[in-house]
Amino acid sequence: MILHCVFCDFLPEVSGAARDALFEELSNLSLSLEGVETFEFGPNRDFEQKSQNFSAGFVIRFRDQAALEAYAVHPGHQALGAQLCDMCTGGADGIVVFDLEI
Repeated sequence: MILHCVFCDFLPEVSGAARDALFEELSNLSLSLEGVETFEFGPNRDFEQKSQNFSAGFVIRFRDQAALEAYAVHPGHQALGAQLCDMCTGGADGIVVFDLEI
């Protein structure tokens, strides 16, 4: 199983509502694809004060690497990913991705 973790440094002018709307679109797309088990998103509470720049993020649980690879090349994911980059500080540089094999 792959846990795809995405952490975002959103531009200050991006509202929580705009952020959540994009996450909802990503959720709907992801959950429609074969091999996607869960999609969860929310704000970063940063209780340990170690990730202040990353205001929100999401995690997707994929059945296997093949499901993640199919998601990565899906045109809907690429379009929404481009929108996400536009909403983050420095574009793609404002996004951190960890793919954990669990």
